[in-house]
Amino acid sequence: MQLTNKIGVIVDSFRLPVREGLKRAKAVGADGVQIYAVSGEMDPANLTAYDRSELKKYIADLGLDIAALCGDLGGHGFQDGEVNPSKVEKSKRILDLAVELGTNVVTTHIGIVPDDHNSAVYANMQQACEELSVYANSMNAYFAVETGPERAVHLKSFLDSLSTKGVSVNFDPANMVMVTGDDPVAGVKLLKDYIVHTHVKDGYQVQPVDPKHVYGSLGYEGMDHEKIAKMVASGEFFKEVPLGQGKVDFPAYFAALQEIGYKGYLTIEREVGENAEADIALAVKFIQGYK
Repeated sequence: MQLTNKIGVIVDSFRLPVREGLKRAKAVGADGVQIYAVSGEMDPANLTAYDRSELKKYIADLGLDIAALCGDLGGHGFQDGEVNPSKVEKSKRILDLAVELGTNVVTTHIGIVPDDHNSAVYANMQQACEELSVYANSMNAYFAVETGPERAVHLKSFLDSLSTKGVSVNFDPANMVMVTGDDPVAGVKLLKDYIVHTHVKDGYQVQPVDPKHVYGSLGYEGMDHEKIAKMVASGEFFKEVPLGQGKVDFPAYFAALQEIGYKGYLTIEREVGENAEADIALAVKFIQGYK
C-alpha cells in the first residue's frame, strides 16, 4: 500500500493563535490545514474582505493549502428547531468563507440522529440539513458530518434522505472506535459515496458508553451533566491516544480509503495530551510511513 493523499493538521490542535499554529503545521511537515471558523479571529463576521485576502496569501506563502474549515456550532447540532435558523445562516457564512479561502469543505457535528424517524428532533435535523445540503451543492461544496455520534449505517440512512450530497461525511475512525464501537473499515465502505474529508486520530474504548453521554442530546437528562463531563475528561469511557497506540487498524483503514478511491486529505486531530505538537509531528511521520 502506498498512500498518495495529502496530510493535513487541525491548526487549533496546537492551542496557539491561528498564524502561530499555521507556522507549526508547516514545521511538522503538513501539506494543508483545517481551521476552526466559528468564533474569535476566524469568525466570518470578524473577517473583512481585506482580512480574508491577506490570510489566504499568508497561508499560500507558507506553502500550505486549506484542507477544510471547521464549522461545528455546538449545542446539540441542529436538533433544536428554535435556534436552527440562526445556526443554518451562520453555517452558510462559514461555507462562504471556506470557498473564498480556497476549500469547499466545512466539517461539522449535526447532533445525534434519533432512531425515531418520526420524531420532532429528526424532522428538525432533516429540515436544517436539507437547506444546508442544497446551499452547499449550489456552490459545489460540502458540509461534512463527523462520524461517531451514531453508527455508520444509521448516518447513511439519514444522509440518503436528503436531496443532494451537499451534506456529506468527515470520516473520523477514532470516534467510531471510542464511542459507538463501530468498525471504521466497514464504515468507509458503507459511506464511500459521501466521504469528502477525513480525520486521522486514534483511541480505544474503556467501557461501553451511550453516545448521548459524550455528545449530548436535546432534552437528554440521563445522568448528571457535570458528572458525565468529568467521566469523559478523565478517560473513564474512552481514551484518545497518539497514532498507532489505540485500536484503529490503520493499515486496514488506509487500505479501505484507497479501495473506495478517496483522494482527499488525511487531517490529523489531537484533542488531548500534554505535548500536542510532538504528538502531531509523530502523526505526520506515522502517515508518511505509508507513502
